[in-house]
Amino acid sequence: MEVDSNKNLGSESVGSETLAETVHVPVMPDEVVEWMTGHSPQVIVDGTYGGGGHSALLVKKLPPGEGVVIGLDRDPLVSERVDSEQHDPRLTVFLGSYEKIPKALEAMEITKADAILLDVGLSSDQLADANRGFSFNADGPLDLRFDPENGDPASDWLAWKKEDEIANAIYQYGEERCSRRIAREIVMRRRKENPVKTVNDLVEICRRCVPTSKNHNIHPATRTFQALRIVVNDELGIMERTIKASPDWLSPGGRLVVISFHSLEDRIVKNAFRDDERWNVLTKKPLRPTDDEIRRNPRSRSAKLRVAELR
Repeated sequence: MEVDSNKNLGSESVGSETLAETVHVPVMPDEVVEWMTGHSPQVIVDGTYGGGGHSALLVKKLPPGEGVVIGLDRDPLVSERVDSEQHDPRLTVFLGSYEKIPKALEAMEITKADAILLDVGLSSDQLADANRGFSFNADGPLDLRFDPENGDPASDWLAWKKEDEIANAIYQYGEERCSRRIAREIVMRRRKENPVKTVNDLVEICRRCVPTSKNHNIHPATRTFQALRIVVNDELGIMERTIKASPDWLSPGGRLVVISFHSLEDRIVKNAFRDDERWNVLTKKPLRPTDDEIRRNPRSRSAKLRVAELR
């Protein structure tokens, strides 16, 4: 499926690197299909296309020869993979953030969607790419951008931000208690003209600053990397704006399904659904993956799924 200028909703260019076949496993696939298609939608939007697993399941649920699934993803390498694969003609994928859903609908000459999915977790394909810096188990540039063609990598952000700004971001978005100690070490390296540039640079700082937890088997860099990823991609800002505006993009009775992976994201979804009278909340408590799914796909263990329907 060709990704050309009219399918580019937010990036300046598409990268030239060849991407291997996806290794991403869709989270809570049965639950997504059930809640996304139970009201027989004709226009489905997968705002976080990733490896295409959810979209592939959803397009199969459309009536034969009817309906469309519209995918969006910020990652140019996802667009390259889509370009090289064969898909059901009812599936169209755009390059851009899920905040660009209205532009995708407009490009398809569609006024409203019947169901929108936002799976806001990090894809396994991104974790597997050492050049992106998402995994602290492999050294590489400390980038952390979903779209490497736009914005500043995390290493640049750390190179010019003040110590208190770094500490506050790590605490606010990573809920890391040792944020001030980590920020101090980052700035000290910068002053010695040895700034943090790579994954290992930051991992070593976190190892020194974060004491080993007796109760949780969590890598000392986990919360810091999460925080920096959120910052450089404006993840929570985009998520808040999208959920707030999404009733305008849905037809009456349309559904918004959101899968989140940490408390900051889930709180945004919960509050947005609760505080907007246009929503009828269908999941009073978030749905969680089954024990069987967690055994098969350990990365699903922290997922929470919430659903609301437009009144």
